[in-house]
Amino acid sequence: MKKTLFEKVWEKHAVRELPDGSTQLLVGTHLLHEVTSPQAFGMLRTLKLPVKYPSRTFATVDHIIPTDDRTEPYKSATAYEMLTAIRKNCADNGITFFDSTTGKQGVIHVVMPEQGLIHPGMTVACGDSHTATHGAFGAIAFGIGTSQVRNVLATQTLSFKKLKVRRVNVNGKLRDGVTPKDVALHIIRKLGVNGGIGYAYEFGGKVFDDMSMEGRMTVCNMAIEGGARIGYINPDEKTFAYLKGRPYAPKGEDFDKAVEYWKTIASDEGCQYDDVVDFDGSEIRPTVTWGVNPAQAVFIDENIPDPETIADPTQRKDAKDALVYMKLQPNTPIAGTKIDVAFIGSCTNGRLSDFEAAAEYLKGKKVAAGVKALAVPGSQIVDAIAREKGLDKIFTEAGFQWRQAGCSMCLAMNDDKLVGDQLCASTSNRNFKGRQGSPTGRTVLMSPLMVAHAAVAGKIVDCTKQG
Repeated sequence: MKKTLFEKVWEKHAVRELPDGSTQLLVGTHLLHEVTSPQAFGMLRTLKLPVKYPSRTFATVDHIIPTDDRTEPYKSATAYEMLTAIRKNCADNGITFFDSTTGKQGVIHVVMPEQGLIHPGMTVACGDSHTATHGAFGAIAFGIGTSQVRNVLATQTLSFKKLKVRRVNVNGKLRDGVTPKDVALHIIRKLGVNGGIGYAYEFGGKVFDDMSMEGRMTVCNMAIEGGARIGYINPDEKTFAYLKGRPYAPKGEDFDKAVEYWKTIASDEGCQYDDVVDFDGSEIRPTVTWGVNPAQAVFIDENIPDPETIADPTQRKDAKDALVYMKLQPNTPIAGTKIDVAFIGSCTNGRLSDFEAAAEYLKGKKVAAGVKALAVPGSQIVDAIAREKGLDKIFTEAGFQWRQAGCSMCLAMNDDKLVGDQLCASTSNRNFKGRQGSPTGRTVLMSPLMVAHAAVAGKIVDCTKQG
């Protein structure tokens, strides 16, 4: 019988069916960071249980780590306590930890792929909602809660109810200036933040075939924002080329054998999906959010919608509330909205290609007066390569602060926070109320290229129409 990648991977990792109808699923690779792991290790100690397969777990520090001064102990006692806890927990249990002293530290969903730890056909779990990122490699990757982190540490398995599979096709050719971030926001806008509940999204079509691995990671990263637990793309030659030579990828003949296996993991031609949705990539334009969830978005040349035109009463109320919070007016252009802060980074857009795209525009330009601009590499390796290429100088000469690797202003668990009702043009993945550290701070999501343009203009502008 012809099967989807999801079905193949699920069947290969199913240990047994449980009485409640869920499946005990083997987790191939388990990823840890400092925020959701301390309690899990504490529960293991209480239960006097060891880590079952420490060689299958890898950790880094990202959410709380400062991106400016890393002198230890940190200024934040809580942040330093979390760092020392994950150091000790990993050392005590024989878990590989990409610490800030290794040159390999960074945002977990940037670090683990660049180490070659994620392979097609894997199951990947992490105590972080954006674990879907790793589906870009043809893996089934999902976020889990702290008690599930404990379960995976103790048993290398967890209980999971099987999802339906929706194929999301984007065909055609993207316009100049339209990026994977725009594709992701467009899909979420059209299908809704709850549209993917109960589904795994399989992204396919010419736009994804043409997309780089880093671009694919951006789209899969945001699958969760559309309600899907999992987002993945079938592996292809780009996938294999990306993995070849990386530290934890197979070597020599083993790599060739692995590629032959990985090819079999892709969804079979003619397999059945629970749902299929089609988009024309040529119709997508640079996309920005106006509200407080990623589906509240418009093309840059569109007006902010009027809530009174929204038929659904719940969505209409949500839109009204969002506009009050964002201090924006309906039926007015989103273009021209003034910004206070520009942020390029996060697990969505903190990769080398993101900084390269922004730097290409920023050469010889200056950030507008009154705008605070941060560029935060997704990993120490991204930082090192960017410095070799001189990207950091382009950013700093333009007026950006070039920071050290970490989650930074994506969710503001360190000192990188908005103040008051500042409006931030951000490459991160969520624009929830208070997400960037201030209970009244406002976030507008967009691509790195759009953020670079906004930083220079001091307002939201169309990157396809600016010199």
